[in-house]
Amino acid sequence: MKRARIASVAMLLGLAVFIVSCSDSVSNGPNAVSPQADLVGDLLGGVTSAVKNLGLLKCKQSYAQTVATIDKSGGNIQVGPNVLSIPSGALDGPVTITATTPKGDVDLVEFQPAGLVFKKAASLTMSYGNCSLLGSLVPKRIAYTDDALQILEYLLSIDNLLTQKVTGKVKHFSGYAVAW
Repeated sequence: MKRARIASVAMLLGLAVFIVSCSDSVSNGPNAVSPQADLVGDLLGGVTSAVKNLGLLKCKQSYAQTVATIDKSGGNIQVGPNVLSIPSGALDGPVTITATTPKGDVDLVEFQPAGLVFKKAASLTMSYGNCSLLGSLVPKRIAYTDDALQILEYLLSIDNLLTQKVTGKVKHFSGYAVAW
């Protein structure tokens, strides 16, 4: 089992090295598209954008925003392909919640009001169907991030490869992103 895992990691790294080494060798005019390390989500960490958010899955995310009021009976908030499920009893009373997915290269969900703490953990399900090849190769989890996309903590998460969604337990509001 251990050898199989090492072999898988070695193959993945070999693929990434191959892609990176080919990135400048293909050019067919001013509008040519060259193979890039982005295909595997900056796996090697040698690309500058990967340094900032090492461990976050490379994705193409569109902007979306949802505002909803949830009370002590609980409820769901969907923003883009992501869903926050708040159980009954998690809140003392009505709270107006804003969920935003900013446009960018990371699947990120930000919640307001900042710092809201739940009495019972909520669950956040994030889709990674819009992510790089690495998204289908390694287990994913949800990461709690700061404004600079530095990973502060990983949430206890369950990855469903068939639906390309990962679910984690959320105890407070902040920014959350799909990580590997």
